[in-house]
Amino acid sequence: MPVTVLLVDDEPLVRWGLRAVLEAQPDIEVVGEAADGAAVIPLVRRLRPDVVAMDVRMPLLDGIEATRALLRTVDDPPRILVVTTFENDEYVYEALRAGADGFLLKRARPAEIVHAVRLIAEGESLLFPASVRQLAAEYGDTGGNRAARAVLERAQLTERESEVLRLMARGLSNAEIAARLVVGTETVKSHVSAVLAKLGARDRTQAVIAAYESGFVAPG
Repeated sequence: MPVTVLLVDDEPLVRWGLRAVLEAQPDIEVVGEAADGAAVIPLVRRLRPDVVAMDVRMPLLDGIEATRALLRTVDDPPRILVVTTFENDEYVYEALRAGADGFLLKRARPAEIVHAVRLIAEGESLLFPASVRQLAAEYGDTGGNRAARAVLERAQLTERESEVLRLMARGLSNAEIAARLVVGTETVKSHVSAVLAKLGARDRTQAVIAAYESGFVAPG
């Protein structure tokens, strides 16, 4: 089955460009478009896309609030890929904190766009980990977020789970973590699932944001 994508951006030319790039791939299908975040929830409920590629800045409802609303109101929500003009943008970090799974620059090359959509859909790696670290260092309440610290304390991660979370924060995939720890990939998947469950995180990105915000992992 192809990865299905909903495009949300107030610039028609951006939507056209993304559609052209994505639909050139045999394993990706663009199932719909919207010009504002306010239209996301009804479209997601009707089209059930795997990934929503969403502009972070839009006139009526921006990508941050649209992400919050989507995750709050839709059962089994899709992955959310924030599309942005500027990499080092507080809006991007706020979207990640709100629950977005990763971000993509509008100037990205076609191969990077396709890779981002596939990676977000798979959910086994962190997209652009160095950039996420930079955003967390500049805009995150790293080490000072009491709620995030409390979550990490309650999680009571084992030594191995803590090690896996640190490697996740560095952007390693399950296969790369398995090679680093000299264990099987299924074992790593079990550890990752346990980390997400204990942190109450829906994916790797949210787990890593919690690790940065709590001070468990330094973003530098």
